[in-house]
Amino acid sequence: MRGTQSLCQRTSQLLLRGRRRTTKETHTLIPSISYCTNIDNNTIDGPQSPRVKIFDRELKRKQRDRAAWLMRPSDPFVDAVADNLLDRLEDCKKTFPTALCLGGSSEAVRRLLRGRGSIEKLIMMDTSNDMVQLCKDADASQQDSNQNIETSFVVGDEEFLPIKESSVDLVISCLGLHWTNDLPGAMIQCKLALKPDGLFLAAILGGETLKLELRIACTVAQMEREGGISPRISPLAQVRDAGNLLTRAGFTLPGVDVDEYVVRYSNALELIEHLRAMGETNALLQRNNVLKRETALATAAIYDSMFAAEDGTIPATFQVIFMTGWREHPSQQKAKRRGSATISFDDIQKQFSSDS
Repeated sequence: MRGTQSLCQRTSQLLLRGRRRTTKETHTLIPSISYCTNIDNNTIDGPQSPRVKIFDRELKRKQRDRAAWLMRPSDPFVDAVADNLLDRLEDCKKTFPTALCLGGSSEAVRRLLRGRGSIEKLIMMDTSNDMVQLCKDADASQQDSNQNIETSFVVGDEEFLPIKESSVDLVISCLGLHWTNDLPGAMIQCKLALKPDGLFLAAILGGETLKLELRIACTVAQMEREGGISPRISPLAQVRDAGNLLTRAGFTLPGVDVDEYVVRYSNALELIEHLRAMGETNALLQRNNVLKRETALATAAIYDSMFAAEDGTIPATFQVIFMTGWREHPSQQKAKRRGSATISFDDIQKQFSSDS
């Protein structure tokens, strides 16, 4: 019966085991949970869902439906992130015959693969039916180096992966997982979907994204026009959390690195349109659904007055956290047992000092 358990059931069991160990082990989680100040029927959704919900997943699906119609044919920022993520495949001698691409910028990932990873079968999954249809149309119309890849399309949720355990060699998520309510659980399901020695690659927006520009402008404008503030920009994971997330999910050989991308726009309204086209607008459950016109105009004016460059453009900083992890396998490198060293650092220091 153990073999018939779904990934969600296995994930729930692993998370429960992790909670029982909290008296001895501490894990740094996404600090955004502080935005949820109460728990009601809208924040609980069945025994396998996270107890507290931060994001409105149904709203995020609708936003991605809209993004499928607004998305640019080629977005320099999205393409740069996807290309940077896929570069990590060139550092691996291993090949990945079967790959799963999750949500986010999946179309850019497919377009920029260019034979990296020696992928033979690609499964593209998104919560949005319109986004999946966009990927289908792009795959059918483009004649490129990915033509020989057998591609299938699935409408599914990252929080409840409809993928068999140990069925894929590679899981890629580009700018998508930061919208999940249960990020550790989603990463555990990704690990379970991987075959032994399978690779997990992910890029998520970090906590410093738009912090020094849009967040400040929104806060000042709301204080001036409304006398208080409400969360307009979704909370995101910090760099220090990424390594803990990989470890908690059970990945081996975890790796984390960070890049910052500065994108320039003619005005703040163009920035908002770009966020909509990427499907990256606010999806907090406890958001303020009404944005007053005077507050929006004040935000744009403050943004321009505080951050505009000499040429009239305004900058927007996106912090991207890249995460790499492997599913365990006997062939992987392992740390030696503590106390098994045969030479001390004092001897090494004496040797180098004598040579010099």
